[in-house]
Amino acid sequence: MFVLVNLKAYACDPVAVARAASRVDSATATVAIAPQTAHLRAVAGTGVRTWAQHVDPVTSGSHTGSTLAEAVVDAGAGGTLLNHSEQRLRLADIDAALEAADRAGLQTVVCANNPDQVAAVTALGPDAVAVEPPELIGTGTPVSQADPGVVREAVEAAQEVDPSVSVYCGAGISTGADIAAAGDLGADGVLLASGVAKADDPQTALTELVDPL
Repeated sequence: MFVLVNLKAYACDPVAVARAASRVDSATATVAIAPQTAHLRAVAGTGVRTWAQHVDPVTSGSHTGSTLAEAVVDAGAGGTLLNHSEQRLRLADIDAALEAADRAGLQTVVCANNPDQVAAVTALGPDAVAVEPPELIGTGTPVSQADPGVVREAVEAAQEVDPSVSVYCGAGISTGADIAAAGDLGADGVLLASGVAKADDPQTALTELVDPL
């Protein structure tokens, strides 16, 4: 099971979270951390699998304020999220961002709101897609409980388009039981954020997340 912890812009210690993730990474749970771009190098320095929260669909050049795929690789990232509900892209820009990530050698997870969107972005050829109903993000209510049919349908939608693309489940994931339920519904991994980034003790939070696996 792949567990991607998105630290968003939370006021946490990204290096401490990364070190905790390194300690709980195991054969049953592969843990990766997606910090702020400014913290990529420090997080990667811990040895944890490090992901960017976003890259822009640009090439090297005059793109002030953009995040270049090659730059996050240089900082130590091995993958990137795309089209998170808090950083939406048009379909054409998702396609171009995927090309940028592929050019730089980054793995990719493209987020989508529902099974129809999952099918559309799967057709663009990412490594993985993640179904994340935006109304559940940050609520502590996982989609695997609120609407398990969405996860099943997302898995089916992706498999119909391209069986090689993994499907992850996000939004409201906060416990080991949530991760186990996502796996039971056919998901290959999960995305989560506040359950770890806002925890008083990230080590305990991560341990409790992966122990049920």
